[in-house]
Amino acid sequence: MNKKNKAKIKHFFSFLSICILAVSIPAVYFLYSMHSKKCNDLRREITRLEKEQEKLIEENKRLVADISELAKPERIEQIAIEELGMHKVESEDVVRVEMTGEKSSE
Repeated sequence: MNKKNKAKIKHFFSFLSICILAVSIPAVYFLYSMHSKKCNDLRREITRLEKEQEKLIEENKRLVADISELAKPERIEQIAIEELGMHKVESEDVVRVEMTGEKSSE
């Protein structure tokens, strides 16, 4: 190979290197921008989910308190008496029935 061809090849690779560098800088910047946008989107999603979690925890606390209030024996007894017309059984009203294991033959 002569000097002229070597110089042309060297010039071609220099030009190719500059072109690759010129294309890669915007490409890297574009990829960085896309990554940054994705990170910001994820941060917003995390914040939204944390707020929703706090709201659900508060609602759960309220519901547990409601269940506790509704399950009080005094409340259940009041509903049984006032709304259902029930009353406490007296001991003389209780009838005990005993079953034996024998079968009667008829």
